[in-house]
Amino acid sequence: MLRADLDAIDIKILKELQQDGRITNVELAERVGISAPPCLRRVRKLEEAGIIEGYHALLNGQKLGFDLTAFCMVGLKRQSDADLKGFAATVQQWPLVREAWMVNGDSDFLLRCTAENLTQFQDFVIEVLTADEHVDTVRTMLTIRQVKQLGLVEV
Repeated sequence: MLRADLDAIDIKILKELQQDGRITNVELAERVGISAPPCLRRVRKLEEAGIIEGYHALLNGQKLGFDLTAFCMVGLKRQSDADLKGFAATVQQWPLVREAWMVNGDSDFLLRCTAENLTQFQDFVIEVLTADEHVDTVRTMLTIRQVKQLGLVEV
């Protein structure tokens, strides 16, 4: 299913689910202006096409004791396919890394990290990240405050 295959109802469904993934099918159907059975069929079709990848709860990290969010720009020693894949696989093992992106420019990867405090983050950067065999450079940015958070895609 390509974006061209999505009609206005599909777009409304995606917007509503991105705002509230726990909405009931009946409420979703009402909001998008169709009855419940075809709404459920459309949602299933969007799931099967991989447009809806899953559902999750958005947690408040600070209320759970994770007071620090930081970004790390990581440059690798080599940019061979094996090294890029090797580092990407290693990142999967690190719980502090919540998102990882391969990027171009001055760095090879951008990591979003969440930690309980500055000491935990510093220990991770010094003892784990910079110690990794693939890593050449690390630049970190501590966040001050999140000022915007939306769904990942504007539909």
